[in-house]
Amino acid sequence: MKVRIINRSSHPLPAYATDLSAGMDLRAFLEEEVRLRPLGRALIPTGLYIELPPGHEAQVRPRSGLAAKEGVTVLNAPGTIDADYRGEIRVILVNLSEEERVICDGERIAQLVIARHERVEWSITDSLEDTLRGEGGFGHTGKS
Repeated sequence: MKVRIINRSSHPLPAYATDLSAGMDLRAFLEEEVRLRPLGRALIPTGLYIELPPGHEAQVRPRSGLAAKEGVTVLNAPGTIDADYRGEIRVILVNLSEEERVICDGERIAQLVIARHERVEWSITDSLEDTLRGEGGFGHTGKS
């Protein structure tokens, strides 16, 4: 699929790291570094603007290494970029660690996954089909 993109940053376009990667890294596009205090959050620009085809969304997801090693993650994961949005892609980062974390220009801060989606048409009803699970949720299958 071809997706139109404007790159106003000084960084390369997002790209797949391997042949089977689902996501592409997004990089911070900053004039000066951003300091994230513990539990602090910031909206980080990327300098990227995209035009998705109808029926698709872009999902902004955390980078597993950044989350596991540094405690920095995407606050509204996954963030959704709709096909009709034309503004800059920006990433809401939060620092869940106990140490201040500095975000620098060009740093890989999130990943972008392009996904197809469906639109629904609601059908009002008074009942739903029974299943084995039924209303079980939130750990209903136990710990083992």
